[in-house]
Amino acid sequence: ELEAIKARVREMEKEDERLKELQLEAESRLIMSSEAGLFPKTTEEKMEADQRSIYVGNVDYGGTAEELESHFNSCGQINRVTILCDKFSGHPKGYAYIEFEEKSSVKAAVELDESVFRGRVIKVLPKRTNMPGISSTDRGGYRSRFQLRGALAQRGGYYRGQHPRLRGRAYRGRARLVPWYFLY
Repeated sequence: ELEAIKARVREMEKEDERLKELQLEAESRLIMSSEAGLFPKTTEEKMEADQRSIYVGNVDYGGTAEELESHFNSCGQINRVTILCDKFSGHPKGYAYIEFEEKSSVKAAVELDESVFRGRVIKVLPKRTNMPGISSTDRGGYRSRFQLRGALAQRGGYYRGQHPRLRGRAYRGRARLVPWYFLY
């Protein structure tokens, strides 16, 4: 019985060595593919890839990457088709990105704007490059009631300690932030 256990341990050690070798081989393949340009690493490479890419909006939810590739294959050689999906439900969001081999393909693809794909009129635009630190949804400042009170005081909403009169029910929507009367 002890010999059987020792033999089993030796088998497990051999299997462990084989798995380590396979993992090292897979990691070296990944490093080689990233060096070959599969994954852009620097911001210059990302910007260059964005210049070769397009945004496709109003994509049918049942559309596949192969169908999009066949729709845009007349524009040029396609490197990658990315259909974005919701991270919670896994359903497509309705838009995609297509990366081409050459920059000239983007101009040809933009000409397919307002073409019909699976019964829907799609929107095709050149992909924009996101700049780090710049947000399209950033409206500046904090959006809280404390900032709002400061804004009222700066605009003269409070006059000698009087608070503005809120008209209607405040919970039904935006309350009026200016008084219904003016002293001067």
